[in-house]
Amino acid sequence: MSETAAVARIRDLQDEWALAVGALDEAAMRAPSALPGWSRAHLLTHLARNADAVVNLLTWAETGVEHPMYGPGTARDDDIEAGAARGTAEILADFVASGERLVEFASALPDRVWTAPVRARFGQRITGANAVTLRLAETTIHLVDLDRGHDFAAATALLGPFVGDVVENMIGMYGGELPPCRLATADGAHRWTLGDGSGGTVTGSPGDLLAWVSGRADGSALSGPVPDLGSLI
Repeated sequence: MSETAAVARIRDLQDEWALAVGALDEAAMRAPSALPGWSRAHLLTHLARNADAVVNLLTWAETGVEHPMYGPGTARDDDIEAGAARGTAEILADFVASGERLVEFASALPDRVWTAPVRARFGQRITGANAVTLRLAETTIHLVDLDRGHDFAAATALLGPFVGDVVENMIGMYGGELPPCRLATADGAHRWTLGDGSGGTVTGSPGDLLAWVSGRADGSALSGPVPDLGSLI
């Protein structure tokens, strides 16, 4: 699947977000999201700064000069807290503009960027292509966290052929910390082996697998010996 198609899918997801947040008033913006401790204002601010962070990674991939996703120390969290205190109109405008900047920047990049090495927030070694998948994951999972009518079945349907990449992205975020098992979509289109795979095979829809591995569900919708992720996520 080409990175051009992946960037186009990011644009499609941003259009879906525009429909979801376009009618938010001040009360709805300050209401809790599905993420503990975060209002919708926090969530939208996070996604705006994440768009900038992915631009940083793609700049790094293009130039070879290190551009970390976020500033040092608590800069990421501080930026989210400060940004969430802004007015609704400013938050929405920032959210839209940052997403547009990312799509415009990524659309103009040469092919060599997609295989160039960079490092994600916690030092994971990834490529420019992985950075695009990271954005797909963020905009998909947080669309459910927004708590405006999207569940994981609806959100993953928006990913089309990239759904497997997004599930794999979430698995990769935790490295070797996930319990050893095999994951498979119910239609057999996607399979992953965690560790030595000794824990058996866990099967479910892409949405149910993504909800579980991202810590949004307990795995009760899945089939097989579902490991307890405990406090990992």
